[in-house]
This record gives sequence, C-alpha cells and structure tokens, in this order.
Amino acid sequence: MRYQSSKTILVIEDDDISRHLFLNSLTAEGFRTIGAENGTIGILQTQKYLPDLIICDLLMPGMDGYDVLTTLRKDPLTAIIPFIFLTANNSTASIRKGMELGADDYLSKPVTINKLLTAITVRLEKHSLLRYFYGKNSDLVSEVSQNIEKSQFAFPKIPHLQKVFDYIEAHYHEGITLSDVAQAVDYSPAYLTHQVSQQTGKSINAWIVKRRMAAACYLLKQTNLTIEEIATKIGYQNTCYFSRQFSQHHHKISPKTWRQKNQLPDIAAHRKQQFIKSKTQFNPRISC
Repeated sequence: MRYQSSKTILVIEDDDISRHLFLNSLTAEGFRTIGAENGTIGILQTQKYLPDLIICDLLMPGMDGYDVLTTLRKDPLTAIIPFIFLTANNSTASIRKGMELGADDYLSKPVTINKLLTAITVRLEKHSLLRYFYGKNSDLVSEVSQNIEKSQFAFPKIPHLQKVFDYIEAHYHEGITLSDVAQAVDYSPAYLTHQVSQQTGKSINAWIVKRRMAAACYLLKQTNLTIEEIATKIGYQNTCYFSRQFSQHHHKISPKTWRQKNQLPDIAAHRKQQFIKSKTQFNPRISC
C-alpha cells in the first residue's frame, strides 16, 4: 500500500543503518523523505523544509530527542508539526517526559515498518482534522459575528500564530499585504504562507480579506456611510475593487444590495430622510 505521497517525513536518527532503513521504507510507501544524522541537523532540516511529520530517535549524542523536541516546540513555525519518538527506553518516566514536552507518539525499538506506518497515518489524519476544524470554526465564528450585529471578528485560537492575527486585526484597514505581515512578525513570506495555510487552510491574504469583509458588513448594516467611505475605512483605495471583492464573498451580491436587505430599519429610515432632504435642497419646489 502506498500512503500519502504529498507528505514529507523527516527522520532524525544517528544510527546510519536504521535511518536508511526508515527512509527507504517510507519512500517505497510514497512519502517524500529527509534524513538527519543528529539533532542539530534535524532542527536545521525542519526549519528549512517544514516537514509534515518528524520521526526522532530519543538517545543521540550531543543534542538528544528531548532537546530537539523542546527547541521545535518553541518555534512558531515548527511548534505543531507531529512528532514521533523512537527509543529503546520505554520506561514510564521516559514516556511521560516526552509527552509533557509535546510528543505526539512514542514507539519502542525495535519497531516494524507496519507499526511505524500506522503511527504516521494516525498522526497525519489527526493533524488534518485539526486544520479542517480551524477552517470551519473560523467560518462559523465569522458568520455568527455578523448575524448578532457585532463588529468584532474572531480569528482561530492558535497560540503561536497569535501575533500574526493580532497584527492583521490592528492593521487590516491600512491596506496591508502578506509582505507587511511577514515583516511585522519577522518571518519570511514563504514560511508564513506555509505555516498559516497548513494550520488554517487559508492564506494570509484570505484572512485579511475576511476581516475586511466582516468590517464592511458591520458598517453597511449599522451606519449610513457611503460605499466609497466604507471602502476607504477598511483599506481599499479603489471602490470598484472593494465592490468586486465583496460580491465574490457574498454570492454575487453587491454592497448596495446587501445593505438594502440587511440594514437596520432605523438606520435605513434615517438614510432615506437624509436622501430626501438633500434632494429637496438641490431641487427646490417652484411656487406659482
């Protein structure tokens, strides 16, 4: 059976024979594989390639598996990569320590390839479900937020991406882009794109647009600002471009039509009165 061919597995193992055995077996099953002969190289390979899963020997000279896991869990880019320990030390204390540090699984040596493949498949499926949950949950939060007439928009609760979403929340109305966010949080655009997409199923630009659309709906519903004024307030220099993006996100409904269907009655009545008043001022009635 060939497993998920799009997934990349990093094997950190100081024993050359074991490392090559694992790499060859995983490659034969359809995975992309990367090898590292010690913990230091393993960390560098992780940061460079951002693998989908890591298999790491526990007892290695210099930097052991505990050190590798601790280092990776502190880095926002590598913190949630599924991590499986391989070790001959299967004591309760050793297992507990690994789990407390954030290991996802703990396999005792010698381990069969079938057992390793099963562990990998389970962890990848669990990780995929978490990504799906974050994506669906964020959509639900956005919809509920608009329906209960609040301007607040909730991003996914992912601790090591908090500063990314905090920056978007604080600056979405300033016309920011992926490059601006990446620079603000000190990540490369490529790394940031990979990390956010992997964990939420959406790109940075998609999150910026979602936040702007939530703000647009609130302003259309709760205020009498013109479409042009709303576009400017949420970061668009071109009103036509804002209208096109709004329509794309609301089943081809324009901002004007959406407002007509959703604006609060008292706001709409006040807007109508203002319109009549302005029309009267510019078209005075002629008395005989």
